[in-house]
Amino acid sequence: MNLQMTKRNQLRIKYAIAFVLILFVEVMIALYVHDTFVRPYVGDMLVVILVYSFTRIFIPERCRLLPLYVFLFAAGVEVLQYFKLVQVLGLENNRFLRIVLGSVFDIKDIACYGVGSILLEAFERIKSINRLQE
Repeated sequence: MNLQMTKRNQLRIKYAIAFVLILFVEVMIALYVHDTFVRPYVGDMLVVILVYSFTRIFIPERCRLLPLYVFLFAAGVEVLQYFKLVQVLGLENNRFLRIVLGSVFDIKDIACYGVGSILLEAFERIKSINRLQE
């Protein structure tokens, strides 16, 4: 196994661990936090980081526009909530899919996705700077 493949696999493992940890935090927020800040705002910001971490398991190399793509995906799902996707698909009785897809459009959610994506971009840039300094 060459060095590049080993580094790629190490990155995959790191992102898989990050995904599992963030998923755990998201589930804990969903189950136990019933406030007006952490659940609606921090949870929405973290979901973008969760999707990013999941994607990086399969694409460990830096994808320059990945934070933007994840934001567009999350915003797209939010827009589908505006059009009542859950009801259109007849999934209103499926609690799990109703939670995953969401059922209430809120423009503030898109702003939270934007903040999460900006944090991801900052993370990527800091990592790039650190790689250059090595």
